[in-house]
Amino acid sequence: MTDHAPAAAASDNLAAAFQIEGWPVRGRLVRLGETIDAILSAHDYPEPVAALLGEACTLAALIGSALKFEGRLIVQAQGDGPVRYVVADYDTRGHLRGYCRFDEAAVAAVSQGFARPGARTLLGEGLFVMTLDRGADFERTQGITPIEGESLSLAAEHYFQQSEQIPTKVRLAVGAVTTEAGTTWRAGGALIQLIAGDAARGSTEEAWDRSRALFQTLADDELIDPTITPEVLLFRLFHEDGVRLEDARALEAVCRCSKDRIGAVLASFAVEERAEMVEDDGMIRVTCEYCATVYELEPEEIVAG
Repeated sequence: MTDHAPAAAASDNLAAAFQIEGWPVRGRLVRLGETIDAILSAHDYPEPVAALLGEACTLAALIGSALKFEGRLIVQAQGDGPVRYVVADYDTRGHLRGYCRFDEAAVAAVSQGFARPGARTLLGEGLFVMTLDRGADFERTQGITPIEGESLSLAAEHYFQQSEQIPTKVRLAVGAVTTEAGTTWRAGGALIQLIAGDAARGSTEEAWDRSRALFQTLADDELIDPTITPEVLLFRLFHEDGVRLEDARALEAVCRCSKDRIGAVLASFAVEERAEMVEDDGMIRVTCEYCATVYELEPEEIVAG
């Protein structure tokens, strides 16, 4: 079957809004190629852990790219399962980073079946948290809900329903894709939300039911397929009604770590504690838990503020 969608250049590593003509529904789409590959390949994560982190990063970009102010959105989930903590950090310049803390043996133990273990299996009982950081002049705002359902998609839907009373559907997909260039990680996500009815618009429930039904036909392989452009993907879903992509912005893997930041953190330790960090060659080495960059500092470089 051929898609009769408007021709569009291949596009990747982006977040964009989309609008279905005449529908009281707003949506967002994220496609990640080398950006998510850089984040997931920085550590030797087991496949289920890498997939969970990829979902968290995609979700952070989906939600964070809608922010109307400069700042950061931090999506995290923590629990008592094999993965203790997963965090994704998006800032409004389109910079994305993330990492997981996990028990390798425990992850292996729950990964014996045919299906990839989901968020609830990996995280166990715990909390889903979204934090807005608008900078030093503002207090952080935070929303917290229990982890509900087996996926981060369901956790996010529950968050929006409980914290903001906004009906929301989320799809997230992460997988390794092999092309002529080799095998790399890819991720994709989509989100739709109902715009509440009013006197002018009337009831929106019928339109919401229809949009949800169409949205559910979106397949994981479509979200991560590098040969399917965002325009074609949306056309497949909503071509009967007309859909347009707008406000696309680039996403890239950027960590905020630096030698100066690491030095400032080390300076907060007591001299005796820093002395215990010195290795046999006289250097202190610190590895960024996000991007795995190793920083080497001489003790004399570290000056208390």
